[in-house]
Amino acid sequence: MSRIVFFLVPGVHLLDLAGPAQVFSTAADFGHPYTLAYVAERPQVRTAQGLPLVADLDWPELGPEDLIVVPGWRSTALADSPAIGSDSLRVLADHHARGGTVASVCAAAEALGRAGLLDGRRCTTHHDVQDELARRHPRATVVRDVLYTSDDRVVTSAGIASGIDLALHLVAVRHGPAAAARVARDMVVYARRNGHEAQASTMLRHRSHLDDTVHRAQDLLDARYAEPLPLPALASEVGVSERTLTRLFSRATGGLTPLRYQQALRLERAEHLISHGATVDGAARAVGFDDARMLRRLRSRASLVD
Repeated sequence: MSRIVFFLVPGVHLLDLAGPAQVFSTAADFGHPYTLAYVAERPQVRTAQGLPLVADLDWPELGPEDLIVVPGWRSTALADSPAIGSDSLRVLADHHARGGTVASVCAAAEALGRAGLLDGRRCTTHHDVQDELARRHPRATVVRDVLYTSDDRVVTSAGIASGIDLALHLVAVRHGPAAAARVARDMVVYARRNGHEAQASTMLRHRSHLDDTVHRAQDLLDARYAEPLPLPALASEVGVSERTLTRLFSRATGGLTPLRYQQALRLERAEHLISHGATVDGAARAVGFDDARMLRRLRSRASLVD
C-alpha cells in the first residue's frame, strides 16, 4: 500500500489539490494500492477559494514507495508565499533522501526549492512566476512552457490543471499506460502531455484526441503491448476494417500506425527496465520481442531523433 500525502499550506488552490487527489483516488477505486492523507502545520487550512480544509498535524511514517505532493497556493510573487516551517521542509528533503518521490503543483515548486530539492535539477512552475523561481533558486534549471518535469524523483508541474497531468504520469510510470488511460477516461479528461518533453509517456503524448475508435484500439495496445496483436485482430476487436483503423489511427496520433504505437510502448517499458538493472536481452523478452535486435534498432533510432 502506497501513501499519497498532500501537504497543505494556507491559501492552497482547490484544483491544485483536488485534481491530483482525484487521479489517485480513482486509481485506488480501480484496485491500485493507494491511501490518501492530508497534513498541514495547523488543523484547519483556508483555501484560496475560501473553503476551509481539515488536515492532520502529524506526518505518517513514509517509505520509498510513498509520494508527497505539495499543491500550489495563491500568490502573485513567490517572495510573498506562505511561511513553511523548517520541520516540514526537512520532512520533504528527508523523504526524498530515503528514496521517496516529492511533487509540486504550480507555485509549490517554491516549497521544494526551500527544501533544497531543486538544486541541480530540472523543474517548472506556473508561467507567471517562472522567472522569479529561477532567480530565487539559481542552482535549479527552470524549464519553461512545459506541463511538468521529472528529475530524480522530484516532479514539478506548471500549475492548476497540469497537476492532473503530473498525477496521470505518475500512475503511468507505476502501473503502466493502460492504468493511466483508464483513470483519465473515467475522469473525462484528456490524457494529455506536452509532446516536446522527452519524459512524456507514449500513452500521454498520443491520447489528446476525441476518436473513440482509436481510444479503444489504444486501450487494447496499452493493456497488451507485450503480446502479438496484428492489425486484422486489432481491427476486428474495435469493429472496423483494417484500412479504416489505420486511417483513423494515423489521423488521431499524428501519423503513427498501430504497430509503431505498440513498438513505442515496448521501447518505453524496456528503457524503464534497463534503467532498473535489466539487461537489453532481458528487457527485450519482457516487453514481447523475440530477441534484442529489434529493441536495439528502436533504441538507436530514438537516440538519433533525440
